[in-house]
Amino acid sequence: MKNIFSVIFMNFWGYDLIIFLAAAFTGFVFYSTKKSADRLHKKMNLTLYAPDSNAWREAEEEITGLRESDVIAMRNHTSKLYSLFVNLTGIFPLLGILGTVISLLGLVSDMQDVTGNFYGALTSTFWGLVFAIVFKFLDGVICPEIEDNEKSVQLFLERGRSAERITL
Repeated sequence: MKNIFSVIFMNFWGYDLIIFLAAAFTGFVFYSTKKSADRLHKKMNLTLYAPDSNAWREAEEEITGLRESDVIAMRNHTSKLYSLFVNLTGIFPLLGILGTVISLLGLVSDMQDVTGNFYGALTSTFWGLVFAIVFKFLDGVICPEIEDNEKSVQLFLERGRSAERITL
C-alpha cells in the first residue's frame, strides 16, 4: 500500500503541481460561485415568518426595494463565475493528458529512467481525472441552484414589466 502512495505522489513536484494549483484555483472559483448564487437565491426567495402584521409590511418593503438593475448585476456576476468554473472544470482531463505527453517525451530523451517517466505519465493522468470527477460532481451540486436563480430572476423581470404596463 505504501508503494502505491509513493508512486501516486512521486511526480507531485513535477507536472502534477500545475494540476494541483489549477485545482486550488478552481476550488476558489467554485466557492465564490456558490456564495454568489446563495446571495442571489436569498434575495430572490425571501423567507418570511410573520406572527404580526408589521413583519408583512417589512417584507413588502424589502420586496419592492429590489431594484431591477441590482438583480441583473447579481445574476450577471453569478453567471460569469459559473461560466469560469465550468470552463476550468473542463481542462482537467486535458491537463492530465498534457502531463502524460510531457512525461513520455522525457522518456524518449532519458531511456535510463523508463519506470520513473512512465509512472510520472500515469500520475498526471490520474490527477487530471480525479479532479475532473470531483469538480464535475460539484458542478452537479451547484447547477440546479444556478438554474433556479435564472428562473427566479426571469420571473422577477417579467413581473416588473407587467407592473409597468399596468401603470401606463
